[in-house]
Amino acid sequence: MTEYDPIDPPVALTIAGSDSGGGAGVQADLSAMRAHGVFGTAVVTATTAQNTRGVEDVHPLPADHVASQYAAVADDFDVAAVKTGMLATAETVARVTTLVADAEVPLVVDPVMVAATGDRLLSPDAEDAYEDLIAAATLVTPNADEAAVLTGEPVETPADAEAAGRELVALGADAALVKGGHLDGDSVDGESADGDVVVDTLVRGAGAGGGASGPAVDRFETPRIDTDATHGSGCALSSAIAARLARGEALRGAVGVAVEEMTEAVRCGYDVGEGPGAVNPTVLGGE
Repeated sequence: MTEYDPIDPPVALTIAGSDSGGGAGVQADLSAMRAHGVFGTAVVTATTAQNTRGVEDVHPLPADHVASQYAAVADDFDVAAVKTGMLATAETVARVTTLVADAEVPLVVDPVMVAATGDRLLSPDAEDAYEDLIAAATLVTPNADEAAVLTGEPVETPADAEAAGRELVALGADAALVKGGHLDGDSVDGESADGDVVVDTLVRGAGAGGGASGPAVDRFETPRIDTDATHGSGCALSSAIAARLARGEALRGAVGVAVEEMTEAVRCGYDVGEGPGAVNPTVLGGE
């Protein structure tokens, strides 16, 4: 008989929708967590009928069932970090906010509000319900369009991203990472980079290493990959950060490495289906 030789990894939890196409949602979240040596658990908020060409149908699950899934995970696992993705309805946003309020572990909120096409994915009530969840977040990770929804101001440049991040910290988040994939090609110094650079902006309040005189601002420049196959990039990035936080890493370091890793995840993406492919979370997890 062979000796049982288990491992005891940190545990993280994703609360998000399911992507039937496999490239985003809980499928991407769990892949990113596993790549970081973290055991991933999942609470599914909605099922979707989608593929590489688009989303055909979304079926939100009842908030009571979402709460039951959360209770089952929390009752059995020592969860070290939580991330949220698509929450689908105002009722689910509010229920999840209540559920995570007493978790006392890092909370990464990826506010999935705007599709790649620019279409709004949530009702106004559901968008408004995010305010309390953001206030509970260790880190909120909107793209430029989502940051604009959350703050009510356009986000088109790295300077706009910093202003949006400061506003999100003022709303209560410990830190905000405003992703730059949808921004213009300006580099950190404001000079034109002809679209070759992605600038992600991290704003950290006092609870995340910011100074007493005001938030700290970090900007990360990474090469822009010439592809439209970025499906799942936001899910994978927020999950990578959550996994690193579950491993006990400091916020700034976890964000910086995860942002750098995403370049390779996009570059080595999956060319599957008839539409643009998806990013490859399996390349994540480096030091």
